[in-house]
Amino acid sequence: MPIEIPSGLTPELVPLSWLIGEWEGSGRLGAGEADDEHFVQRVVFAHNGFPYLTYTAESWLADEHGNRLRPLSSEMGFWQIDRPLHDADGGPGLVPADIVPAYKSAEEVEALRNGQDGFDIAVTILQPGGIAELYYGQIKGPQIQLATDAVLRGAHSRDYKSATRILGLVNGSLFWRWDVAVGDAPLAPHASAILSRV
Repeated sequence: MPIEIPSGLTPELVPLSWLIGEWEGSGRLGAGEADDEHFVQRVVFAHNGFPYLTYTAESWLADEHGNRLRPLSSEMGFWQIDRPLHDADGGPGLVPADIVPAYKSAEEVEALRNGQDGFDIAVTILQPGGIAELYYGQIKGPQIQLATDAVLRGAHSRDYKSATRILGLVNGSLFWRWDVAVGDAPLAPHASAILSRV
């Protein structure tokens, strides 16, 4: 299935363009064993003219038929190509970017490819409970692999150490898996799901 690239997209978002849209589906907590709980999820990746995607995800515990039982979680964040900043880039805070983006063409973005024929990406995700995750990883076609570089926890947050996330587009569906290390335990399956474009 060909990937449609939305019009008006900042050139450096083209590698991430297959994520853009609304996704809904179901998954399992933990490793997805017989007694692991079910959940349903709604994810939105959007663009607003800046060189990053905005991200929101809402999840609900569900029965095995996908009927929502109660709210489970929500998170939000930003997904972007990991590259050096230029004078044309905005920030920090309300410092405006130039009207002309730092990367103006597909050819300029292609120069950002890494040695594995993908693009390095950075993802920031915020969760309730005073947790912020900074992931680095790679996007290569319709596949993404991420690992936390840092997890910022508030004074009363749970003991959350690190995480990895993988995402892939398979036959038009978004498959994802999230592994988490809590306390002294190593990375372990936390959740996985299959989402369809709405």
